Amino acid sequence: MTRADSRNSHTRYGRWRGDRRLLGILVALLLLAGGGYAAFGLRGGASKEPDPQVTAAQKPLTAFLAAWAAHDARKAAGYTDTPDNAASLLTSVLTNLKPSETTIAPGDGRRKDDGEVHFPFSVAMTVPGAGDVTWSSRARVLRTSGVWKVEFTSPMIHPELRPGQTLALKSGGGRAMVLDKNGDPLRADSLVGTVDPVSGKGASGLEARYDEMLSGGGKAAKSLVVADRQSGRALKSLTATPPAEGRPVRTTIDPRIQKAAADAVTGVDDNAAVVAIDPRDGHILAAVNRPGGLNRALEGRYPPGSTFKVVTTAALLKGGTRPSDAAACPKFARVNGQRFENQGQFELPAGSTFTDVFAQSCNTYFVNARSRLSGTDLRDTARAFGIGGSWDVGTTTYDGSVPATTSDNDKAAATIGQARVQTSPLVMASIAATVKNGAFEQPLLVPDAVKKKFTAPTALDAAVTRQLQELMRATVTSGSAHALKDLPGRPHAKTGTAEFGTATPPSTHAWMIGYQGDSDLAWAVLLEDGGSGGADAGPVAARFLRNLAR
Repeated sequence: MTRADSRNSHTRYGRWRGDRRLLGILVALLLLAGGGYAAFGLRGGASKEPDPQVTAAQKPLTAFLAAWAAHDARKAAGYTDTPDNAASLLTSVLTNLKPSETTIAPGDGRRKDDGEVHFPFSVAMTVPGAGDVTWSSRARVLRTSGVWKVEFTSPMIHPELRPGQTLALKSGGGRAMVLDKNGDPLRADSLVGTVDPVSGKGASGLEARYDEMLSGGGKAAKSLVVADRQSGRALKSLTATPPAEGRPVRTTIDPRIQKAAADAVTGVDDNAAVVAIDPRDGHILAAVNRPGGLNRALEGRYPPGSTFKVVTTAALLKGGTRPSDAAACPKFARVNGQRFENQGQFELPAGSTFTDVFAQSCNTYFVNARSRLSGTDLRDTARAFGIGGSWDVGTTTYDGSVPATTSDNDKAAATIGQARVQTSPLVMASIAATVKNGAFEQPLLVPDAVKKKFTAPTALDAAVTRQLQELMRATVTSGSAHALKDLPGRPHAKTGTAEFGTATPPSTHAWMIGYQGDSDLAWAVLLEDGGSGGADAGPVAARFLRNLAR
């Protein structure tokens, strides 16, 4: 190499070293503009002069990205053409994701023929629960009235976003499922409940009660999703769904029986509930609510009406009444000026027996029989059916209330399931199950979660149980539950029409409870404000049992 070659080479190296030092200073200055913000590249190297319009457009974008990277949504929005919209979406994204660190790396700007300048950029966030998430996007910078502004659009924040949407986290894939007795996903929305689509936490039903178990203690990994800003519903996954870390919750629901019950109330206009129980162990085989929302099947509180006559009859039988005893059933019964009547003001002919008044559900007989009962007899007899205890079922339930009566009128109304007597469909299905089984078995929905089952403090006498079974069968073969008369399985039942409210005439809930003589199934049907137990609840019960027989 000649001396001249050496001198020229040294000059080129020195110039490049100076250019590189200058570039380093520019990078440092731009990095100081905001946390996690990376500098623009210089297109064409040091030998090409930058486009003055690109340079001018670069300034507001630099400030916008730097403020975004610093998690200052309001400041970033100030560099856009619609600050309020930009602040709203950026605040939503930062609030939902709560990134611990954000780095935004911009690319080279390009001026279009219409004067707009387009800049690509990439975003990298460290998001608790989701790890590192990245995406690429593109911004447009416009000159309006001599001022350069970043054009704000939802896709500029993330290319998959559309107006009315935001970025959020979802725990769905990392969450275990609520299962039926077969180990398959439980298809009973009112039991399963819901999961908040943004927080990933259980919001209602079993999802809420067993949130920690299903979510793995709240430590389940989350995925990045596009979500509707109004409802919070996840619309599209942007990252892979994480594997499940929680443990499933297994219930006792039998999917075949659950479907038969659900199909039975399809098309019913009234709010309805159906509960089915295995009398041997109390396992809840079906719990249907129509419509969803309130779990009226397990938690609802209602007067049971004449279905409660099973309990009243148990008290009377224990006191010496026999099914063959003569029993008067007039149209009306009066207690201290209060008139009680039979539905439709029917009366039974002379010579009727206790079996007849039970099967036909004669209110006036039971009201007039109150003198054979003490103020605590109904409460104490109800305890043999588990009412009055606190049940550990594995979910929230209403376990019924039968208080001691405080007056003659209170006792009269209580004998026919009115006044202060309150039960749920679950309680009424359990009453039928107790008659079938001969002893109370506390209902169960999630056996693994139950610490101690409630045990009834008293038991039904075996002779009383046999007589109740005969009376409930007679109600089907010759009484008010005739809607079940021709069905297989030897159904036993009791109807109920329960008054409520202050309307004249009173509104009524329609009830029917029962069990199958040839199989291990007890059940209850309720139609809110549904009319008559025999005429309205009866056909629903018949459809349920017919569905099971197919």
